[in-house]
Amino acid sequence: MQAARGASLNPSDPVDHDPASRRLDARLVFAAVGVLAYALDLGSKEWAMRALADGDVPLLGDWFTLHLTFNPGAAFSTGTDFTIVFTCLAMLAVVVVLWLSRRVRSTGWAVALGLLLGGVGGNLTDRIVREPEPFHGHVVDFLMLPNWPVFNVADMCINVAAGLIILQTFRGVALDGTRDRDRDTDSAPAADPEQ
Repeated sequence: MQAARGASLNPSDPVDHDPASRRLDARLVFAAVGVLAYALDLGSKEWAMRALADGDVPLLGDWFTLHLTFNPGAAFSTGTDFTIVFTCLAMLAVVVVLWLSRRVRSTGWAVALGLLLGGVGGNLTDRIVREPEPFHGHVVDFLMLPNWPVFNVADMCINVAAGLIILQTFRGVALDGTRDRDRDTDSAPAADPEQ
C-alpha cells in the first residue's frame, strides 16, 4: 500500500529521508569535521611549539620522532621561495571547498570535504599569522618518520580527505549522494512495452 505522495505505509519498508533533511545532516557533518580537524591541528601545533622547544622526543626509537620544524614551502620543503603562492592556493582551495559544500548530501563527501577544509585551513592559518611575516608564514611541522618529510595533523587530514575523495569517486557517489547507476537509470529511455 502506498500513501498519496508515494511513501510506503508499510512500517517494515525503509524510510526515505527528505532530501533537505539529508542535506542538512551532511552539512552538519561537514561543519563538525572541519571545525574538529582545524582545532586539532592548531592545538597540536601550539603544543608542539611549547613541548619540543628544547629538542626532539623519540616515541618509537628512530621510527617515529617528534621533531619541531618550520616549513616555508610545500611537501618535502619544495618551493621554499614561493610561500605567497602556496598561501594564495590555500585560500582558493578553502573557497572551492566551501562552494562545493553547499551541494553536499553524502556523509562520505561531507567527511572528506570537512577534513580537507580543516587541513587546508590549519596550514593556511600558519601561512597567514606565523613568522616571518603575514602571508609568508612558515607551517609548523613536528611528526617525523624515517625517509619522509616532517608533517603535521593538517597534512594527515588532507591526505585522508584525498583518499576519501578518490574512494567516493571510484564508488560513483556524487556530492548529492546519488550514484552513477542511479543517474544512468533515471536518464535511460523507458522500455517499449510493445517489444
